[in-house]
Amino acid sequence: MIHIMAIDSQHQFITFDSIEQLTQNDYQWCWIDFDQPTDQEVTHLEKTLHYHPLAIEDCLQTLQRAKLDYYDDFSFFIMHAIHPETLDQLEHDFFLSERMIVTFHYNRSPQISHVWQRVIQLLSAAQLEKWDPYRVFYEILDKIVDQYFPIVYTIEDELNEVEDNPNEEAMPVLLDNLFDIRHQLLQLRHTINPVRDLFYRMLNSSHLSGIQSRRAYFTDIYDHLLKLAEMVASNREIANDIRDNYLSLNSHQTNEVMKVLTIITSIFAPPTLIAGIYGMNFAYMPALQTKLGYFVTLGVMVVIAGMMFAWFKRKGWF
Repeated sequence: MIHIMAIDSQHQFITFDSIEQLTQNDYQWCWIDFDQPTDQEVTHLEKTLHYHPLAIEDCLQTLQRAKLDYYDDFSFFIMHAIHPETLDQLEHDFFLSERMIVTFHYNRSPQISHVWQRVIQLLSAAQLEKWDPYRVFYEILDKIVDQYFPIVYTIEDELNEVEDNPNEEAMPVLLDNLFDIRHQLLQLRHTINPVRDLFYRMLNSSHLSGIQSRRAYFTDIYDHLLKLAEMVASNREIANDIRDNYLSLNSHQTNEVMKVLTIITSIFAPPTLIAGIYGMNFAYMPALQTKLGYFVTLGVMVVIAGMMFAWFKRKGWF
């Protein structure tokens, strides 16, 4: 579906039923939103709006990296929102010029819908006078970046829960949860870092006069992205530390068990040796015919085992 709005020279809100009507009328600036468009509607990008084929190709090929391309009469941007449940990237494409902004997205976009409704509510000329395509662009990007924060905060809470382990979950369960969190943080990093780099390029570009005139606003979004990138990196380090601590604890517990078993095996080794020697059934063996030989042999085994136990205990191994 294609939504169209325009602001005339008197800063009044105008709507059109088709793109052809828009191109035939005079307006101060306009906004065209391709909301989950059909193949037929996509053809307007080239036939009616005459955008560059490479930019249109980037729109049609989803999962592009966040980017900025300059063309003769417009700039093309690719941004990404994040699905709050799956953390998948939701691509948003922008064609931006002095008098027109075109938004293109194959997924439902609450951010664009919110800004669209806000513009409609600003019915007075005094309020709409402050708006232009770059203001619309800023408002949408601000909503997209603001949507990142609750997702990061939720993952932080999950990470704290794994660290505190209030439900006393078993270590394999905690490690599974931890690896899921690390995967989510990796998804966020693949989204946030390219967008952050894109904003750095936008702020330092001499081709985007509309952004430079609102540098303070776009810099504020860039600061938010820096904070988000630091939060994701910090949480990944915490997740790695928790993982290493769990693995170290597991290794330590395994070593303690192996040490105890080794000590027990060492204590029983001499009695086993003595029992093995006297179990060879030779006819002539020392003390074989002695009446107290059995009890003496058992006593020797107990004494040796006791001495070894006391020695291990003294060394702090047991």
